[in-house]
This record gives sequence, structure tokens and C-alpha cells, in this order.
Amino acid sequence: MNIGVVGNPRYADLKAVLDQVSSLARARGFTVFAEPGLSQTWPGVPSLDGVPLTFLLTLGGDGTLLRGARMLQGRETPVLGVNLGRIGFLTTATRDLLEPSLDALVSGSYTVERRLALAASILGEDGVARSQQLALNDVVVHKGGVARVIRMSVVIDGEEIGPYSADGIIVATPTGSTAYSLSAGGPILVPGVESMVITPICAHTLAVRPIVLPSRLSIVIAPIAPWADDLLVSYDGQVGTTLSSGDRVMVRKAPTGVHLVRIGPDGFLTRMRKKLQWGDLSGRERS
Repeated sequence: MNIGVVGNPRYADLKAVLDQVSSLARARGFTVFAEPGLSQTWPGVPSLDGVPLTFLLTLGGDGTLLRGARMLQGRETPVLGVNLGRIGFLTTATRDLLEPSLDALVSGSYTVERRLALAASILGEDGVARSQQLALNDVVVHKGGVARVIRMSVVIDGEEIGPYSADGIIVATPTGSTAYSLSAGGPILVPGVESMVITPICAHTLAVRPIVLPSRLSIVIAPIAPWADDLLVSYDGQVGTTLSSGDRVMVRKAPTGVHLVRIGPDGFLTRMRKKLQWGDLSGRERS
């Protein structure tokens, strides 16, 4: 079995964790491969590029898991996230549970959650896609320079729902609904619900609110002149590209999803309650 490893180099003790992974994985019959960015920290481990993987192991937080998921480029390799940071809402294990987690992979004592992903294309005036990217959390169109309102036309399956005046627009998956979209006032979508949510960022009118759509629909966002300058499209808050005059952003459900490994009995709602402190009023004084 081949296991790929993606790690967050900003974690101070990453080298020790990688050495632990190497020892534990090989003792369980895994052949270990690493992302190219770990070559200096983890010399001698072959690159995972082009290698068919049985599992992908991410060491860090949610950002590392999101980056690893995009690296799979649509391959539905199960991803086991090991949290080395703080919240780790998408991850399922911690460093202390690394050994039993690898045992669970070997024995098959785990479940897989299939998460919807987004496929985003930037279309030029000729309708040809000049850039394509996958995102597990969200696709965001926003201002790149001075903070000011922008105006965008939003069309859903050929039907325009009107112009948006806002600081930006988020198109999020159920997985991403607990990230930037939630901070901007969007609803939480339970994973498994085949849907997307469009959430405006600081809308400049009370008439624009988040809207939940079936995942089968396509969304096209077109900046409106003269608010079309210096705009960016960001994917999972980690990578992005600029929008040129006349460009449009098309967002659809990706043909393949991301498979997250879950170990233990906790479901989404339990993790939400624990890690987001959902409904926690313990900090309030009793009256």
C-alpha cells in the first residue's frame, strides 16, 4: 500500500512527526511518499508526484488538508487529516493518535465521508476557459487592492438573479460552509447535502442574502464595469488568480469529490458542537 504525506513546514516539530510517520507506516507495510516541498525536511523519501496512492496523510491543520485535497487533482484517494494545530475541524486525528489511526487504515476500521468539491473556470470574452481550479471549501471573487464595494452580475443556470453590491462573493460547498462563508453570515450545510451556497461579503443592501442552491446548477459571476478592475479569484483561501476585463467566473460541482477518512464514532454534528463550541453558553454569567 502506498501512503502519501503532505505536511505544514511551519510546524516547529514537523521533522520529528515525519520520522514517526516513517517508522510507523513502514512497520505496517506502507510504502511512504512525500510531497516535493518536504524534500529538505525529509530527505530520501520519494516524491508522491505521479504515484497511485492508497491513502493521503496530511500533517497540519485544515489548511494543510485542503492543500492536500487539491494536490490529488480529482483522484478520490482517501485523506486522513492529522491535526498539529488548534481547531482542525476537517481533521480526524491528532499526533497522539497517529499510531492507532494507521492501525485503523490497515484493518479497515474507518469510515469515508465523500465531500462535494467545486470546479471553477475563468472564462474570457470569447467563452474559452483560461484557468481552471478545484476547491474543497470555496471559490471567492473579491477586490485585490483598496477595500471598496464591487458590483457583480450573478447568473444561475442561465437565469440572472440580479447584481450584487458587496465586498465580494463566496461560493461554498457544505464543507466550506463552516469556513469563510459562515464568518460572512452564511448558513451551515451538513456534509452529504448536495448543495452550494452563495454568500455575499458585507453586502451593501438588505435585499441580498445568502442563497442555497442544488449542486447540479452552474453559477456564473461577471464583474460589472467600472467595478471590474483589480479583482481576484481565490480558491480555498490559499491560491488565486487575477480577473481581466471581460472575464467571468463559472463555478460548478466537480465531477469527483474528496474522500475524508473518519476514525471513531463522532459525526459531523458532534464535531461541530465540540470544535466550534456550538451552543456553548458556559462563558456567560448566570443572572
